[in-house]
Amino acid sequence: MKIYPAIDIKDGRCVRLAQGRFNDVTVYSDNPVEVALKWEQLGAEYIHVVDLDGARAGEPKNIPVISEMAVNLGIPLQLGGGIRTIEMIEIILCKGVERVILGTSAVKDPKLVKKALKTFENSIVIGIDARNGMVAIEGWAKTSEFTAIGFAKKMEELGAKTIIYTDISRDGMLSGPNLKAMEEMVKAVAIDVIASGGVSKLEDIKNLKDVGVAGVIVGKALYTGDVDLKQAIDIAK
Repeated sequence: MKIYPAIDIKDGRCVRLAQGRFNDVTVYSDNPVEVALKWEQLGAEYIHVVDLDGARAGEPKNIPVISEMAVNLGIPLQLGGGIRTIEMIEIILCKGVERVILGTSAVKDPKLVKKALKTFENSIVIGIDARNGMVAIEGWAKTSEFTAIGFAKKMEELGAKTIIYTDISRDGMLSGPNLKAMEEMVKAVAIDVIASGGVSKLEDIKNLKDVGVAGVIVGKALYTGDVDLKQAIDIAK
């Protein structure tokens, strides 16, 4: 199991939102590249980056800082937030980003997903953000008609190899992950599930490992010091 330290970027800065609310922002650093390098030095094998402005605008807005991150890191990063065309996927992968996360576009444009998975294969990850078991889109502002599990199965059929499953109610709240929902997802599909949302202590990492997820995204708890990255990586291994 891999630990993915999360770096959320808004206006070029490293921030965290509570439950995706743009009016509930905490700024942790003015230099996301420095933050990424710090996580790498502590043993991170992969960095999870979200372009929050991009998620809202429907197109990436922080590409300069993200490409700087990709160039300076010796480990891969995956990026989500407003990536909704094949051309944009190509641009981002050419900047040195290893994997692109499709969220809203996966829900609204299945043809795009099908083409992206065929063209870029393992470089495409599907982001499934759920509120009360239903898939949310457009920076979590709207809810779709898909259940998280139904949608995950659909993405698996299209050839997706990895999904990131976020429980919005837990995100940025340090309230613990939704283990039941994560376990249901792991059992429902035969592809890798990366858990996201709510990790607040090392015990959460252990519990998620027991559930069988392939990876865990840790955000706020790293910045508050509630989770020590080195210890989390030891548990994951």
